[in-house]
Amino acid sequence: MPGKRSGEEQVEVGAAEAGADAGLGGLTAEELQQGQEAALELEDMMALSAQALVRAEVQELYEQVRPLGKGRFGQVLLVTHRQKGIPLALKQLPKASTSLRGFLYEFCVGMSLGTHSAIVAAYGIGIESADSYSFLTEPVLHGDLIALIQPKVGLPQPAAQRCAAQLASALEHIHSRGLVYRDLKPENVLVCDPACRHIKLTDFGHTRPQGTLLRLAGPPIPYTAPELCGPPPLPQGLPIQPALDAWALGVLLFCLLTGYFPWDQPLAEADPFYEDFLVWQASGQPQDRPQPWGGLTPVADTLLWGLLDPRPRRRSPVGSVRRYLGRPWRQREGDEEEVD
Repeated sequence: MPGKRSGEEQVEVGAAEAGADAGLGGLTAEELQQGQEAALELEDMMALSAQALVRAEVQELYEQVRPLGKGRFGQVLLVTHRQKGIPLALKQLPKASTSLRGFLYEFCVGMSLGTHSAIVAAYGIGIESADSYSFLTEPVLHGDLIALIQPKVGLPQPAAQRCAAQLASALEHIHSRGLVYRDLKPENVLVCDPACRHIKLTDFGHTRPQGTLLRLAGPPIPYTAPELCGPPPLPQGLPIQPALDAWALGVLLFCLLTGYFPWDQPLAEADPFYEDFLVWQASGQPQDRPQPWGGLTPVADTLLWGLLDPRPRRRSPVGSVRRYLGRPWRQREGDEEEVD
């Protein structure tokens, strides 16, 4: 089922040095410089935000209405301002499992992305309580995308294409700031209405500047790009680049169109579904089409093949989605029906 939890973890090693081999999954000098500038900007924001933290207990300032979501590292609550009654979303991270630097980093990444229609707006208010750190964002009240994906069916085609367009735009915006999102999955896509006319990307705890060196420290999941599964091109790790988000977007779009994953992990020796996909990509022959891809159109094939190219420097950018909008992605009847 799309969005299932996994033990995948990635260890951040540090910033990549100039001259990484682009052919091995590194970045160009220009891309690396953009990531370094983003890292420096975030450090400055974190220093200022640490000085501006509001020190108070959350219940003194806000009244809890109901939970909006809960994850391994914290929870999101719908709250209202006690004096003004304004509804807000409050993300609360326990100090027992969150460092001040980790909190400030996620808080500042959200603020650095500014205003984008498909990204949850951060309000720039950070709170330090006795047992937790919290920050405020706009509330999105219809839950996340995972609740709308019907197993073995997916979403109606118009809704899937609306999601694709908005996610591509949000990711392009993140990449334009020298950052890589790194955590695209249905649980991190909030829906403003059941028909997905408006969605918002959230949760930037895994977002990192381009060029940050990472190693895979746990088993891969479907959204893990294959270049993270093999030996890194540099001894310290893989210099991350936007192609990681393109891969995850391809997997997510496949889930929106089918209601299941194309594979469990992108390792040919361990996953026959991924091996079948590679054989089909190499041959391009209809008889080699894997069974999970049976209901998709040639247009969808071309889009997903580009996003899911195993070679990161040849992978299509996230913005390539726009070339395929308004054309059929699925061959099933009833695709034009909308979710109420």
